Amino acid sequence: MGSLKENRRLLFFIILLGGIFILIIGKLVQLMILTPHSESPNSITLPVVERGPILDRNGKILAISTRLKSVSAWIPDLNDPEGTADLLADILDIRSKEDILLKFQNNSGFVYIKRKITPTESEKLKAIQKDGRLTGINLIPEFGRNYPEQKLACHVLGYVGVDNFGLDGIEYTFNNVLSPPAVGQDLNEVFGNQVFLTLDINIQYIIEKIAEEAYEKNKADSVYILVMDARNGEILGYCAIPGFDPNEYNRFDKNALQNLPLIRAYEPGSVFKIISIASMLELGAIHSHDYFFCNGFYEKKLPDGRVIKIRDLGSHGRVNAQLILKYSCNAGAAYASDRVDASSFYRMLLRFGFGKPTGLPLPGESAGILAEPRHWSSRTKATIAFGQEISVSALQILSAANVLANNGILLKPRIVKKIISPQGKLIKEFPREPISEVLSPDTARSVLEMMETAVQEGGTARRGRIDGIRISAKTGTAQVPDKDTGKYSETDFIASYLGIFPTDDPRLIIYVVINHPRGKQIYGSQIAAPVFRESADRLITYTGIHREGDPIIRHTGEVRIKLPEEITIGSLMPDLTGMPKRLLLPLFKQGRFKVLISGNGYVVNQTPSPGTLLKQGMTVRLELE
Repeated sequence: MGSLKENRRLLFFIILLGGIFILIIGKLVQLMILTPHSESPNSITLPVVERGPILDRNGKILAISTRLKSVSAWIPDLNDPEGTADLLADILDIRSKEDILLKFQNNSGFVYIKRKITPTESEKLKAIQKDGRLTGINLIPEFGRNYPEQKLACHVLGYVGVDNFGLDGIEYTFNNVLSPPAVGQDLNEVFGNQVFLTLDINIQYIIEKIAEEAYEKNKADSVYILVMDARNGEILGYCAIPGFDPNEYNRFDKNALQNLPLIRAYEPGSVFKIISIASMLELGAIHSHDYFFCNGFYEKKLPDGRVIKIRDLGSHGRVNAQLILKYSCNAGAAYASDRVDASSFYRMLLRFGFGKPTGLPLPGESAGILAEPRHWSSRTKATIAFGQEISVSALQILSAANVLANNGILLKPRIVKKIISPQGKLIKEFPREPISEVLSPDTARSVLEMMETAVQEGGTARRGRIDGIRISAKTGTAQVPDKDTGKYSETDFIASYLGIFPTDDPRLIIYVVINHPRGKQIYGSQIAAPVFRESADRLITYTGIHREGDPIIRHTGEVRIKLPEEITIGSLMPDLTGMPKRLLLPLFKQGRFKVLISGNGYVVNQTPSPGTLLKQGMTVRLELE
């Protein structure tokens, strides 16, 4: 009895499985054979997303979408794979038709043949399709990405992949803003938002040309020039050479694609003295009237009897905070650091933003390296004071320098100004964003004035001086650790120059970095200073910053316009050149002659000429533009 029941259950289970199998087979036959072509998967219409543009602060287009076509095949509709492959290989410039045939053979439904073809290729395919050939081949509308300024601002913009998805830069971090998801939107086409950057494309062009010249002249591995609006933290110019063309980014090597000012951490060298001196002054560890003696080296005897000795590039004698910055005295900075405890010094550096990313919306930002005091050696505090044993990004230095320009307030650096909808409505704005008070206004002002002496005669930054402009500056020449020896390299250096101007009312901050120069000179004071000077000189003119000695034109604001006098007709033909059409009406009231007028605007030609005797019944012809 039990066996009979079990057999019935087994039979029922087999019949059920068979029914399900028949249903599945039937559905597959319906989809793959009986379903009309219009219902095939390759004809399903999804919303087309047009990626929004990226623009500079003034609305200059830096990245924009272009409509292109991609070639696809629906394998069930192919009736001549060999002939189709021949035609496609020829039109699409595909070297081997075998590659196309493999796609036909290895797929049973939809497959791409080539993505984003040229308009010329599209027209050729359409012409052949009109003749009834290339059945099963379809042109699918897609959007490509075009960067009209090519390499300009490439590391900020980034680039997109073949699927129109951002892979780096603003294209990556603002991908969902520029290309919002089309899911759930009952539309044929979805338009992305517009992203306006803080960059000024004219400033960008100026600094990139200067950076390229410096790169070639100094045989450097790379050159950066960063420009910030000192008043609000907006980045106006951001360049790193070598760069790349986002239109064809895959043709460039990895080094050119890297956003070095953001991702690379390095020991900043003597530029960092402005941070360490400002920190010590703020903490009250040193005062402007405190002096330290530099005889060419820093020396300190430790409790265990060991002696720390650090060489300087010169013997500067008695130096205070101002002279430490003017002469870039390593020994003086190290002796000053003996006055401050490690924990307080460390906390000040954190307040300046070191040891953490600035938050600029670009991928891969480095936090730099700032070890906690418990990991410091007996010489760490002294070496940090002049820019060693700490690693920073170029962006961190630019951001920290802005503290001095803003009365001690740390501002968040910004590179995106606003986001605008496709309809022109403001979605989001990125205003000036104070983060914290790092220094008192007095300390910030005092350090700026100390930095100004470095630009004067005898200072290390004097080659960056510009007549008529007060500039606060600091140079740097950093040694680079050698990974093989564990010591500092004897051939690799980083030359830099940081300038803030005008000193009395800071408008711009420019930071120049020349990595591993291979020319005759390596010092920041020698090779980075002239790069700063040329950049600043041109930007002063462009932005309209007043130079001492420039003429100042004052105007009351009143504009007086002299109205043209009415035409008076005597016996001679008057000169009507430049007369507007509305003032020619008196001519028609004369009745003595016929007037013919052609065109609109103002009189440019007349017949008869001025001074001709007017006679009854004559014709006057006037040509207006």
